Amino acid sequence: MHLTSLLPLIPAVAASCFHNTPLARRTTAPSFGYTAEHGPLNWYGLDPSANVACATGTHQSPIVIGSSEISKVDNKTVLLNIPTVSDLEFENLGTTIEVPLTNGTLVVGDHTYTLAQFHFHTPSEHRIDEEHFPMEAHFVFSDEDGNIAVVGYVIQLTSTKDHSTPLLNTIFENVDEIAETGSTTELGLLDFSSVSRHFLNNEIYTYSGSLTTPPCTEGVSWYVSALPLVLDVDTYNDVKKVLKFNSRYTQNVLGQENLLQLAADELNGHDA
Repeated sequence: MHLTSLLPLIPAVAASCFHNTPLARRTTAPSFGYTAEHGPLNWYGLDPSANVACATGTHQSPIVIGSSEISKVDNKTVLLNIPTVSDLEFENLGTTIEVPLTNGTLVVGDHTYTLAQFHFHTPSEHRIDEEHFPMEAHFVFSDEDGNIAVVGYVIQLTSTKDHSTPLLNTIFENVDEIAETGSTTELGLLDFSSVSRHFLNNEIYTYSGSLTTPPCTEGVSWYVSALPLVLDVDTYNDVKKVLKFNSRYTQNVLGQENLLQLAADELNGHDA
């Protein structure tokens, strides 16, 4: 491939995993994807005016989390509160499976964020000490000024349903009903207490990164649970058939040059 074919991936400046919030639901085919020309290597090229940060941002997510180097939150300063709810819609958006939900808050110190939705990725987008996980859940919040915070859980597998995280068992019980893009199903009673306790009783990694989907907006506050949730293998396989592959590759070390920019510079240098 000649280097000029990479140039549309590059130029200049920033642009909301707000993924698909209740305010911006998809009713048509997704505008981006995870493979070939619609994949992360060409997100900038899909919409150069909106997706510049995907190619040039220097605080992009996901990252490889080094457990001994990354900042950690004092659990006493963070409160995740999502009340029990029922009759929520579970939708296949083509790029993920998502539950819109505004009945929840994340309080960090004296700052309050309101829940917008939660969704899933296979495999995990973040890696911890270079270890990847079979799945990852993102709970997406925003405040009154539009600042975004994401609570992330990597998900590990267990052999039996008895050891699975109860919330995940309930959510994925009828995941086969949303196998097609645009399809929806209604969820029963969802009790979030198990994931809230899990979040608050284990170490929480934090950093300032970006959305992991276009437009790759930076300034997103990430709070990633150090200890995985668990899901049984049979349920995971059912989910994987629906989600397939929807994970952005890990980005460069925070503050360093975007990997796409580095690749283009390298090719330009060899062509000179």
